[in-house]
Amino acid sequence: MALGFSFVSKALTLRPHTRFAAIQWSCSKRFFCGNQVHVCDSDSLGSMTQNLIHQPNSHIKPTLDSHHFSSFSWQSLLSSLASSSSPDKARLVLEWRLEKLLNENERNCDAYSELISQCGKIGDLELAMSICTLLEAHGIKPNSAAFNSLIHVCFSSGNISTAFGLFEIMSNTDDGFKPNSETFDAFISGFSKLGNAGAMQAWYSAKRAAGLACHIQNYESLIWGCIKSGNFESADRFHEEMVLAGLKPSMLILESFLEGLCKRRSSNRVKEFVKFVVVGGGKISKQMAERVVGLYSELGEVEEMEELLATLVESDHVSEVLFVVHCGIIRMQAVLDRLDLVEYAVGRMLKQGLRFRCPDDVEKVICAYFRRQEYERLDLFLERIKGSYEFSRSTYDLLISGYRRARLSDKMDLVMNDMKSAGLL
Repeated sequence: MALGFSFVSKALTLRPHTRFAAIQWSCSKRFFCGNQVHVCDSDSLGSMTQNLIHQPNSHIKPTLDSHHFSSFSWQSLLSSLASSSSPDKARLVLEWRLEKLLNENERNCDAYSELISQCGKIGDLELAMSICTLLEAHGIKPNSAAFNSLIHVCFSSGNISTAFGLFEIMSNTDDGFKPNSETFDAFISGFSKLGNAGAMQAWYSAKRAAGLACHIQNYESLIWGCIKSGNFESADRFHEEMVLAGLKPSMLILESFLEGLCKRRSSNRVKEFVKFVVVGGGKISKQMAERVVGLYSELGEVEEMEELLATLVESDHVSEVLFVVHCGIIRMQAVLDRLDLVEYAVGRMLKQGLRFRCPDDVEKVICAYFRRQEYERLDLFLERIKGSYEFSRSTYDLLISGYRRARLSDKMDLVMNDMKSAGLL
């Protein structure tokens, strides 16, 4: 057993781990040293994160000592610290948790496996290896979960050769950490995120050859990885395979597959796919709606957009999704100067309780009225949305510029008065 982690440690040529070997002896002197202990749960995650961000590194562990953590999301805390450019503090949090496990003489390897996995949040392979070294030193037998977690950390830190070394150790051992389904998953997911579609598919084939069934998360990685690498034919094949296996696609799969169709500018297949999702009882997300609307806008297919809206209304989609399509239709009709259809589309949207939110949408409509020199109709449009839309400075500037070109000084003066009332002049 000791051969496993010590072999990898040498391959990594990391700094000595004496700092971590001494953790067990230092932690018992510090935990709950008479200070008041505060309960910390998921509701106080934000305040704890901010507290740690503003603390010097030397105060991180004492601060954690003074709290009792109940149903607390360590993963969210680590992500927040890492994203706030505090990786050293995230590392100190992980060290503190390791010390606590050792201080409590925790013998369950799964607890350490979770800790190793969380090292991947900050890409700290050295700390992950140190945890493994301490496991061996304290006679705790590693399991497949510990190795799998370590493989994930290898990918997050860019050390792929070590991941291969770990797999070789697992394959050649007679102990209790043989490669399992999650081991292959780690390689499939890891290479997918790296954009290496060839290696990703090779590990997928290896998993199938090992007699292991593929699940929906595998297809997420496979389809997403193929789309990102531009391998659309393989994405189609995996999607078809997933459907034939009777697996229900996740939202990530739906979004990824639709992205591939839109990249191929395949309008007909996009329409078929949307109907496939809706007929199957699924829903189109806001991101998917934006992608489809973007494609139809590029292709100038406003009729297809109208059909999309009808499909989504009939299948009872939420207003956030419908709003995307409504605005897409209004923008396209405005660009084409079809004022009658613009006014119909605006009225339809307003009747459904939806309101303009983006200045660009409003300004495209205004520009259409100016191009057609329909100033009275423009006044009616502005009056219609005035109560539900807060005019931006850019919108006011557009109106002033348009009225100036049309030499409509009275209307320009009214706009300027409105700007003063809004505090923009």
